[in-house]
Amino acid sequence: MVWISLGIALLVLTILVVTLYNRLVSGRNAYKNAFAQIDVQLTRRHDLIPNLVEVAQRYMQHERETLEAVIRARSQAVDTLRQAAADPTDAAAMRQLAAAEQGLSGVLGRLFALSESYPDLKANQNMAQLSEELVSTENRVAFARQAFNDAVMAYNNQREMFPGNLIAGLFSFQPAQLLNIESPEKREAVRVSFV
Repeated sequence: MVWISLGIALLVLTILVVTLYNRLVSGRNAYKNAFAQIDVQLTRRHDLIPNLVEVAQRYMQHERETLEAVIRARSQAVDTLRQAAADPTDAAAMRQLAAAEQGLSGVLGRLFALSESYPDLKANQNMAQLSEELVSTENRVAFARQAFNDAVMAYNNQREMFPGNLIAGLFSFQPAQLLNIESPEKREAVRVSFV
């Protein structure tokens, strides 16, 4: 009778360990898949930028420094995306990606601010279309990033809560890193003027 009880307890324990392990694997795969969606949208964004710069170059001859900054920031963002896509579990790569994308957003903001000074550029249909596509892509990136962060949070919760934390530690499941790409404008205080 003792052997039967011991066998049942061992079977229940095995089922529990396998279930928890499979949940952790499922969670990790979910956030990797969510990152793949971010990869698609960021790649689309990166592919639009050279066309945008090419159109802007025709009108903004005196703004070479800004255009070169956009190209450098895009190149850095492409490189960091490639590194992060190779291993979405690498927290350092995710932080570098967030910083590179934030830098790219900053120089794109400068480009659009400068383009306001060029009426012919503002009126250009290609520039308007590319700008609209870029805004649409930015929205898709935001949605994909939210889905990724939700998947990361669910995985990290499974990994950190008892008894999942025991299985995660036993099988070396590492924590996942959220992807936070902030635009500097969101941090600035709103300016109100009654002049």
